[in-house]
Amino acid sequence: MTDASDIPIRVRPEIAALPPYKQGRQAGGDAFKLSSNENPFDPLSGVVEAIRSATAVNRYPDASAARLRERLAERFGVASDEVHIGAGSVSILAQLILATSGPGDEVVYAWRSFEAYPWLAVVAGATAVEVPLTEGARHDLPAMAAAITERTRAIIVCSPNNPTGPIVTQAEFDAFIAQVPSEVLVILDEAYAEFVTDPDAVDGLLVLGNATHPNVVVLRTFSKAFGLAGLRVGYAVGHKRILDAARSTSIPLSVTAQAEVAALASLDAEVELLDRVRAIAERRDQLVAALRDAGWRVPDAQGNFVWLPTGDETLAAAQAFDEAGVIVRPFAGDGIRISVGEAESVEKVLRIAASVAGDLPAGHAGTRESVER
Repeated sequence: MTDASDIPIRVRPEIAALPPYKQGRQAGGDAFKLSSNENPFDPLSGVVEAIRSATAVNRYPDASAARLRERLAERFGVASDEVHIGAGSVSILAQLILATSGPGDEVVYAWRSFEAYPWLAVVAGATAVEVPLTEGARHDLPAMAAAITERTRAIIVCSPNNPTGPIVTQAEFDAFIAQVPSEVLVILDEAYAEFVTDPDAVDGLLVLGNATHPNVVVLRTFSKAFGLAGLRVGYAVGHKRILDAARSTSIPLSVTAQAEVAALASLDAEVELLDRVRAIAERRDQLVAALRDAGWRVPDAQGNFVWLPTGDETLAAAQAFDEAGVIVRPFAGDGIRISVGEAESVEKVLRIAASVAGDLPAGHAGTRESVER
């Protein structure tokens, strides 16, 4: 817990105790940065040119990013006011939590999942309700449904789950949403949707097409598959009045003109971009197969990352990667997330991972017993 004794002003105790968001560590010029789930491909030239053309930085951007909203609305067959643009999907997630949840309310989510979920609930003054993942690092939707109380205001479902990788299936989500009271917001966080190759995976846009579930909002982003992490632009699709509530809590003018034109240019170049996505997904599948061959119990991976369940040995294992020139993302006590990066990084990741597996205690839950020591 953070010590609040040296803060020169009065701060809410729960905020003083809250650790700040910890970004994946940067890498030196001779190391692979596989800690932030970034797209390893350089931006397309057309996207770069679009950014360079947005030079009127002395003017405020369009507060609603209307051109991008209209483009996405046409794409998904919804009205433009059923699309909301934010500075990354996490900013919209924060807006939705602020709009629905306050002191005495509860926000339910799986754990471990995206590390922003707990502090977004705390910042809103709400109570975070964490539901442990099942065997295989998957959402336990029946348990999440059972965790709903009269105080529940929002539920977050992350598919594919960051940082562990598995998806929620459409059948699982349909059964789950049927148990959620209609007045409770369900946020389906699909930041990695474009990388999914499992045909059984939930598709938020199919859920939105069902008029009986207006309490579902789908979040997606241009940061991952579209490679615009540095520009911060994400979007939500859902019921107009829910998105109006999110818009009311947003910081005005937070989506820059450069971010909007880059997103539009990315949609224009989607065929080429999705070729890159397919290459990353194939690289991911190869990495998973090789890690399993090396003895790791790797959960199903459907994002642009893989998960090593290193448990209590997580920090030591991450240090081994670091010392070998691969920067990964450790989650102390749980595991290591490794982004799927440049093709040249794969062999190095596998070599280090095999060495780390061999150094783990006998019978470690993250490896098969057949690992040679």
